[in-house]
Amino acid sequence: MDNYVITIARGFGSGGKQIGLDLSKRLGIPCYESQILHMASNYSGINKDLFFQVDEKLRGYHMIKRLMKSHNSDDIVEPTDRSFISDVNLYNIQAKIIRELGRNQSCIIIGKCANHLLRDYDNVVSVYIEAPRAYCVKSITERLGVTEDEAHKMIYQTDRYRADYYKYYTGGEVWTNPVLYDMTLNSDRIGREKCTELIIQYLKIKLGEDILSKKGTAENDKALQQLGFK
Repeated sequence: MDNYVITIARGFGSGGKQIGLDLSKRLGIPCYESQILHMASNYSGINKDLFFQVDEKLRGYHMIKRLMKSHNSDDIVEPTDRSFISDVNLYNIQAKIIRELGRNQSCIIIGKCANHLLRDYDNVVSVYIEAPRAYCVKSITERLGVTEDEAHKMIYQTDRYRADYYKYYTGGEVWTNPVLYDMTLNSDRIGREKCTELIIQYLKIKLGEDILSKKGTAENDKALQQLGFK
């Protein structure tokens, strides 16, 4: 392929998003997180608020289970179908976009089960970022201006719904399982800046020293434009 992708899964407060943004600046490639939701809305015509409501969280578990029985898990249903705005279809639309990005553009994708969706792509480096609870609490209180008790609650709730979402859409896989990633990094031990550097070094080791020059081709950009992704 003429491009590469870095996927980042992250514990809440570990700095995974910040590491992704730093990688974006260092490598000169885009970083996608909430942008995936806007792309999905533009592509499908579905209100973006619906995508944000189910962003890495489950909603209406029993309805999802019933719909999964009636549709192939990878299918995107037609707008005339009653399940067009179901949680499963919203996920499948995002999955399509992530796979298209994986085929066409060098980028960083944060969350969204991206490591699972791109698990068979040979141009992907998948990373899980975590840190001790005390580090995450300190990061959240400083960044969001909340109390330590509020930060503990936010970490518990966010990590739980991310884990449940990942388990559901991957068919039972455990979000924190290190085997699912190329590397798992403790951002407290070496710092976020060195995490960025380590990921870049691993990227070159896995995909070759010349990998950083591959951004995608003009033909790939055209393919993304036709799908409404650029």
